[in-house]
Amino acid sequence: MNGNPKPLLVLDLDETLVHTLEKPLNRPADLQVCGFHVYLRPHLREFLVAMQEVFDLAVWSAGSSDYVEPTVEKLFAGLNAPLFVWSSRRCTRRFDHEVHDVYYIKDLRKVKKKGFNLRRVLIVEDLERNCERNFGNAVYVRAFEGCSEDSELKSLASYLKTLASQPNFRAIEKRYWRSSNKLGQ
Repeated sequence: MNGNPKPLLVLDLDETLVHTLEKPLNRPADLQVCGFHVYLRPHLREFLVAMQEVFDLAVWSAGSSDYVEPTVEKLFAGLNAPLFVWSSRRCTRRFDHEVHDVYYIKDLRKVKKKGFNLRRVLIVEDLERNCERNFGNAVYVRAFEGCSEDSELKSLASYLKTLASQPNFRAIEKRYWRSSNKLGQ
């Protein structure tokens, strides 16, 4: 990694930052990408601006690159571009034998290979299984399904700001972040 002291915040896309559908909800979509109706999670812009002050940002989605890249480009218009934007191509494909379905893991060892110290990397994700190899780096959010009253990113921004200066994110209990904005409580 370069000499930048900012920690890295890796953001999931679908159901974390946006909700994407083939058919619109009962209101117009915020964006149209690849024929999909994309709804931005409330407070997204403010969240990205606030997080860029204290973190380097990246986006890692299990979606296809032809959807992920233009969506992220629109989300970050006028802001510093993410350090990287990864799609399902960078995920590890797994098969769930119970439900007979494929899912994708975001293995942060791939981020480590880019020179990042995993003690200073957080990943924000709505699905625990996507981070099954890196629970200590994960902050889980409620899935966003298009509700215009959602305030998850507002709360998350406050919490993540309290973590940014910590030397080892992996040593901090983050599962109950909503119940206390204090570190590890």
